[in-house]
Amino acid sequence: MNMNINYDKKQRATLIVVIVTAFITTFTGSALNLSVPAIGEEFKVSASLVGWIVTAYMLASAAFSVPFGRIADITSRKKILITGIFIFAVCSLASTFAWDMKIILAFRAVQGFGAAMIFSTNIAVLISAFPGEDRGRVLGYSTASTYIGLSAGPVIGGLCNHYFGWRSIFLLTFAVSAVVFLIAVKSLPKDEKKSEKVDNDFLGNILYIGMIVCVLYGLSAFSTNLLAKVLLPIGLLCTAWFGKHELKTKNPIVELRLFANNLSYTFSNIAALLNYGATFAISYLLSIYLQVVMGFNSQTAGIILVAQPVVMALLSPYAGKLSDRISPFKLASMGMGLCAVCLLFFSFLSEKFPLWSIIAALIIAGVGFAFFSSPNTNAVMSCVEKTDYGVASSVLATMRTIGHTSSMAIVTVIVGLYMGDTALSEAEPQILIKTMHTAFFIFTGICVVGTIISLKRK
Repeated sequence: MNMNINYDKKQRATLIVVIVTAFITTFTGSALNLSVPAIGEEFKVSASLVGWIVTAYMLASAAFSVPFGRIADITSRKKILITGIFIFAVCSLASTFAWDMKIILAFRAVQGFGAAMIFSTNIAVLISAFPGEDRGRVLGYSTASTYIGLSAGPVIGGLCNHYFGWRSIFLLTFAVSAVVFLIAVKSLPKDEKKSEKVDNDFLGNILYIGMIVCVLYGLSAFSTNLLAKVLLPIGLLCTAWFGKHELKTKNPIVELRLFANNLSYTFSNIAALLNYGATFAISYLLSIYLQVVMGFNSQTAGIILVAQPVVMALLSPYAGKLSDRISPFKLASMGMGLCAVCLLFFSFLSEKFPLWSIIAALIIAGVGFAFFSSPNTNAVMSCVEKTDYGVASSVLATMRTIGHTSSMAIVTVIVGLYMGDTALSEAEPQILIKTMHTAFFIFTGICVVGTIISLKRK
C-alpha cells in the first residue's frame, strides 16, 4: 500500500494508527480461532463455553461502540481512541497469565470494552484527516489492514499456538498494541474545537447498553442458561423504550430520524449487519472442521484459512478506490452476492470434500467481501455530515460487532443443541458436520436477504 501520496506528517501518522488498530483488533480474533480447540482442551470446558472467548469480546464491543462514538463526538475522538488502545493492550498482557477459563472471558470482555473505543473513533479520525476525494482510497487502506489482520491471524496464530501455545498470541498482541499506543499519543493531530457544548444522552446510553447486552446475551445463551431467558424479553423492552426515548431527545446518541429520512443510509447499515452476521463464523467453523474433522494441526489449518483474507487485503484498496468512481451500492451488492454463493457451498461440507475446493471457495468469498466492505463503508459515510462522522462510524462499527456477535450466537445455539456439553476434542465428526450444515444454511439465508436489501439502495 503506497501511503506517500501527498500526505503530510499528521495524515501519515493518522493513517498508521488507524491501519495498525484495524489490523490488531482483527488479528487477535482470527488468531484465537485456531486456538479454540487447544484452550478448550487445557481448561476442560465444553465447545459451547469456549466459544464465549469470541462472543464475550464481541458483546462488549457491540454494547459500548455507539455510546463511545457519541462521547467522542462531543469531547475528544483522539482521547477516546488512545484510551481504547491502552485498555486493549493491558487486557492482552493480562490474558497471557490467565489461569482459568472464567478469567480469560473476563479479560476478553474488558478488552471488548477497549475495542469499542477504537471501533467508534478510528474511521471518524481517519476521514476527518483527509479530503473527500481521498475518502475511498484511505478507507480502502483501512479495510485492507483489517483483512491483513485476518490473513496474518490464522498463519501467525497457528504458528504461535503450535510452537509456543495460545498465550503467545496475547503476548504478541500486547507488543503491537503498545507500539501503536505510543505513536498515537505522540503523533495524532489534535481534535477540532467543538463549536458548542452538547449534552450527552445519559438515559439513552444506559438503555442502549442494556438493550445490546440483554438481547445478544439472551440470544447467545438462550438454549443453555435460565438467566438468558429472562434477559432476552428485558432487552426487547429496552429496545422499545430506547427507540421512543431517542425520537424525543434533543441530542440523542443515535439519530433515529436519520434512518427514517435516509433510506440509503438505513439499507447500508442493515446490509452491513446482515453481511457480517452471515460471514463472521466462517473462519471459526472451518478452523474446527479442518482440525477436528480433517485432522490438520493448527499451523496447517491456519495456512489454508489464509486464502480468504489475503484476497480481501489485496482487493480492498482497489475496491475502495473504485467506489469513488462507481456506485458503492452496486459494488457492495455484487460482493454480498458472492458471499452468499460461498456460504451455500459450505453448507454441503463432508469428510471427503477435496481441499482445493474449500480453498477455491475461500478465495471467492474473499473477493466478495472485499467488494462489499470498503464500498459499503464509503456509502454509509457519504450519507452523513462531517459533524456526525463519529456517530455514523460507531453505528457502522456496531452493525459489524452485532453482526459478529449474532453470528457466534447462532453458532453457540446450534452447537448447544447438537453437542450439549461435549468437548470439541471428543465430538464425533458426523455431529460436527451436521452442526456446520445447519449453521451455514442459516447464514446463506441471512446473506441472501442482505443482498436483496443492498440492491434496494439507489
